[in-house]
Amino acid sequence: MTDPIADYLTRIRNAVMANHKIVDIPASNMKKDITRILFEQGYILNYKFEDKGPQGNIKIALKYHPESKTPAIKEMGRVSRPGLRKYAGNGEIPRVLNGLGVSIVSTSQGVMTDKAARKLGIGGEVLCYVY
Repeated sequence: MTDPIADYLTRIRNAVMANHKIVDIPASNMKKDITRILFEQGYILNYKFEDKGPQGNIKIALKYHPESKTPAIKEMGRVSRPGLRKYAGNGEIPRVLNGLGVSIVSTSQGVMTDKAARKLGIGGEVLCYVY
């Protein structure tokens, strides 16, 4: 696998399209940070890190509207990829749906949302967007 972040996003997208409640994903530190951000922003219901075996797993409980059963995650997309990295300076970090969505940025101070990076005045690699 050449792009583990794209695999992470694809697994979540596929689980949402199939109306699954829980999805298992192989763990890494970057994926754990992205999962934590998705939980803090309200896109997933809950998550759990399991340290079974050498790599571990992430169990993510997906969030749906209680009555209409529509998923909280409408779309997820990869911005920077191994073949073409996308970096953004402080004033160049993209806003998703004019601030309604979230772009996840890997900075020198860790993985954070676009809003947090703008607040700290730092840029970095734009990993993905979610809305």
